[in-house]
Amino acid sequence: MDAILSEVQNGVMWITLHRPEKYNSFTEPMALQLQTELARAGSEETVRCVVIRGAGKAFCAGQDLAEVTRRQQDPDYSIADTVRTSYNPTVMAIQNLPKPVIASVQGMAAGAGANLAFCCDLVFASSEAVFLQAFGKIGLIPDSGGTWLLPRLAGRARANALYLLDEKVTAAEALEMGLISRVVDAGQLEEVVRSTAERLASMPTKGFGLYKKAVMMGAGQSLEKQLELEAVLQAEAGKTEDYREGVAAFLEKRMPNFTGQ
Repeated sequence: MDAILSEVQNGVMWITLHRPEKYNSFTEPMALQLQTELARAGSEETVRCVVIRGAGKAFCAGQDLAEVTRRQQDPDYSIADTVRTSYNPTVMAIQNLPKPVIASVQGMAAGAGANLAFCCDLVFASSEAVFLQAFGKIGLIPDSGGTWLLPRLAGRARANALYLLDEKVTAAEALEMGLISRVVDAGQLEEVVRSTAERLASMPTKGFGLYKKAVMMGAGQSLEKQLELEAVLQAEAGKTEDYREGVAAFLEKRMPNFTGQ
């Protein structure tokens, strides 16, 4: 059974983490398959938005510890191998994908699963969802961008509490902390995510990609350099067909018909 399922509908690629019997915990082959699908989403022009969701009760329980325990029998293996192969490329694939990525979290998101959700552009969570770092319980530090994302999203004090106290965070609490974008009634999550994803898929995709690039690069440079980057990327955006269509539609007082070009 494939651990990652994907389908494209109305410009949206739906990627499903599909190990429901293991709460969609990651193995290395599963992570590599996810990276392949994200690469496909980036290269196919028909895909203009991506949704990542989990099958069954959980979004993702993080790393499958049985895999790590088995691999640690090899004296040449290091947990860093799993982090570098499974998680680091996945986080960067989501962040660098020049299209919006939505995490649809219907249940538990723990460890790497929580941080992979947080690194998406939008996080929609069911009112029944819970988030948990879980790393401290086994003597590890947050990975999958956790030490970079959490202080920036929630502030250092809350990030420290999320890791050190290791408390479950409800969807409502995660929204209040700035970790997620929206809380939706459990029975309406798929409908709301689908509606939002299809709306994003009808909007100026290349402009969204340039926005994501600006935000990522801005995390590590001065205001002066960021202002110049904005000028450069704005010039790129101004050359797109979607910009021309957007201006024409505004002047003609009609709805724009963006093509993502």
